[in-house]
Amino acid sequence: MMATPMRNNTEDAYAAAGTVDFISGDGAIKLRFIAVKMRLPLKFGAETIDSLRIAHVEWSLYGTTGYGETPLSAAWAWPSEHFSFALRERTMMEFCRQLAMEYRVPDSDPISAGYFFLTHRLKEVLSRFSQEHHLKMPYLAALICASAFDLALHDAFGKSRKVPTFHSYNAAFMEHDLEYFFHEPAFRNKYPQDYFVEHVPDRLPVWHLVGGRDLLRESERDGSEPDDGYPVSLEKWIERDGLTSLKIKLTGSAPEWDFQRLVAVGRIAREYGCDALSPDFNCRRVRDPAVVNTILDRLKNHEPELFNRILYVEQPFPCELEDNRIDVHSCAARKPLFMDESAHDWHAVKSGCQLGWNGVALKTCKTMTGALLSACWAREHGMALMVQDLTNPMLATIPHVLLAAYIGTIHGVECNAPQFYPATSLEYEKRHPGLYERRHGTIALDTLTGNGFGY
Repeated sequence: MMATPMRNNTEDAYAAAGTVDFISGDGAIKLRFIAVKMRLPLKFGAETIDSLRIAHVEWSLYGTTGYGETPLSAAWAWPSEHFSFALRERTMMEFCRQLAMEYRVPDSDPISAGYFFLTHRLKEVLSRFSQEHHLKMPYLAALICASAFDLALHDAFGKSRKVPTFHSYNAAFMEHDLEYFFHEPAFRNKYPQDYFVEHVPDRLPVWHLVGGRDLLRESERDGSEPDDGYPVSLEKWIERDGLTSLKIKLTGSAPEWDFQRLVAVGRIAREYGCDALSPDFNCRRVRDPAVVNTILDRLKNHEPELFNRILYVEQPFPCELEDNRIDVHSCAARKPLFMDESAHDWHAVKSGCQLGWNGVALKTCKTMTGALLSACWAREHGMALMVQDLTNPMLATIPHVLLAAYIGTIHGVECNAPQFYPATSLEYEKRHPGLYERRHGTIALDTLTGNGFGY
């Protein structure tokens, strides 16, 4: 399956800056880590980060070279009060090196090959790695590391078949139908493409992340903010980018603060005509549905216009469903309730559906293979879909937005890399104008026309 890469000038231009960190024994996989500094701190729960590493994979297979990137967001995937962010990030980098040595898959289409590795190899590699390092890394963190390799696999396959990768998820290219993966008769002779939208848009509404520490009004500035030509307050972001969709980070542990934050952002949304809101509770703090229900009911009774602007509620409850089997039907009856951190794979989505979740937030950082299978299972069983990023810059943006365009979502796609490290993607913006800078509340995908992921 491994072959000598065939490169061209475009591919050379997209190779990550800096030296290769690791090369697999057979030379098929090259791994880089790209350090990215944020212009503004990003708060994940109780942790605030100002820099991170991007894992960049180049994989020679199918007679060509596939590329995959993902941020190693330890704060999101591996929250901890006991281990420093630096230690967790270094551990994830080391696990990426381990995967570069062991990420071998059958000679098959990328979903079948990716499914094989995720089902038969990843947990075994993680268990052995954790024992050797005397440090238990969460499966979600392992998925993030694996995703860069999985994305490269999907990119290479499309390029080798001379089609856009999203045109290969059908009977003409796939070895198995979806019944093979799900063992449910409803999926017999069905493929991911059967769950794609009929008309793929070349422009999508884009969501903006309102962090817990973000300034809402210009009047809140104190002079310590960066002066780099980019907005600082929510007001100015809306004015510059024409935003209409706001995702609001909440604590999940301070109900009054959360309520007041929703009201404050809601008032700005009303002033500027932002018609789509989504509260994102801290998934590690809320264990009682009454916490969420009380806030939603209070909004409905006292701020009905704001309540009506809320399209969905994101992951208020702990991410490990099997350890926290909370019945959430009461929340989902008030507003669509979307799994995020919990949705490791389609098995987790099935468990969530049984507990009352009625939506899934897909992320390519959990592998494209896993995202597509989760999307198909959820769509077949009547669950709504959203596609969110992990502050994806550079190449990581592209598969992420393509997934949203093809699978169809409740409303657009989340892209917050332009907020936190816009300069990181400036070279890519030259090739894809309108994708890395949000305009009129949307992003444009019309330049993503090449084979593979169209990098």
